[in-house]
Amino acid sequence: MDKIRLAAVCAFGLEAVVKRELQELGYENLETDNGWIYFDAELKDIAITNVNLRSAERVMLVLGQFEALSFEELFNRTYELPWEEWISVDSKFTVKGKSVKSKLFSVPDCQSIVKKAVVKKLSEEYDVEWFSESGAECTILVSIHKDITTISMDTTGSREGLFKRGYRENSAAAPLKETMAAALIQLSFWNKDRILLDPMCGSGTIPIEAALIGRNIAPGLNRSFASEGWKKMKAEYFKNAKIEARKKIDLDSDIKIYGYDINRKAIAIAKQNAIEAGVDDCIEFEVKDITSFAKTPFDYGILITNPPYGERIGNEADIEEIHKTIGRVFGNNPSWSNYIITSEDEFEKHYGKKCDKKRKLFNGDIKVNFYQYFGKRPE
Repeated sequence: MDKIRLAAVCAFGLEAVVKRELQELGYENLETDNGWIYFDAELKDIAITNVNLRSAERVMLVLGQFEALSFEELFNRTYELPWEEWISVDSKFTVKGKSVKSKLFSVPDCQSIVKKAVVKKLSEEYDVEWFSESGAECTILVSIHKDITTISMDTTGSREGLFKRGYRENSAAAPLKETMAAALIQLSFWNKDRILLDPMCGSGTIPIEAALIGRNIAPGLNRSFASEGWKKMKAEYFKNAKIEARKKIDLDSDIKIYGYDINRKAIAIAKQNAIEAGVDDCIEFEVKDITSFAKTPFDYGILITNPPYGERIGNEADIEEIHKTIGRVFGNNPSWSNYIITSEDEFEKHYGKKCDKKRKLFNGDIKVNFYQYFGKRPE
């Protein structure tokens, strides 16, 4: 079996969530470094991880790591890597880059050097001087940190990260990626035996991701991946990964999830998204204004929500009233556990109580806090 090195890449602050997912899939000896979780694997694991990981942004094939203090060294070490094993003569390959605290600080120059090294290696291998680049997508990343270069290839797809599940074809404003929504759920106390409520659900991302977790539906079942067309990959890897994932789907559990929103159009889209995801049977969507709540609709619920903030903030007085409503209605029921992601620094003041735990995260480029209030567990 071909032994390879993979890395699951995630948003900063979610490393522990993705690491736990990898452990549950059976991977061991995991190494974490600034949003990258490295692990040893086989070719088939490219398919297994892409199909099953919920909170990672993408899966990278790590081809090499080395110290590079000059462009000549970067070129030579890149040239030595086995590009011909992965990239076909007609593959479309591009190079992206980043550099932090390194002598080779010019990212465009680093990208150009790596591209030249790959072209030279493939030109010699295939005995050609021109590449049509009409085939499978091969996105190469050169990442330099403190003079240590990591050369990797994006197995997921540069334009179609793992947040692209395939169910959200039409969407209202969707400020929360599917991967982040899945991570928030996995950071909470929610499980398929408890009721979940998102009173500001928008196009339904949090309820739908919870339903996928509850039904144990793999997030990558209904999409394709860039590495499916790679030279070394076999079609059976992805076919088998999806067959095994479908065998694990739970259609028998009685799952109860509720999604409310004041926007009627958003609720209509949420309903359609749930149908596309195959989980409309366990989510009840309804048009409802959170500020109209007088009390919790039931006991021992889990609230996970993403209230307006940042670009979505609108009227600050309205946002403050939403925060106060969450605290007054859900915070005053000791049986509820409440989880709120927001960039608003005054949230705890408006809610009326300090949270039990606060986790710093990044929702895209926005620094946010995940406020966690723990209620009593069901008897």
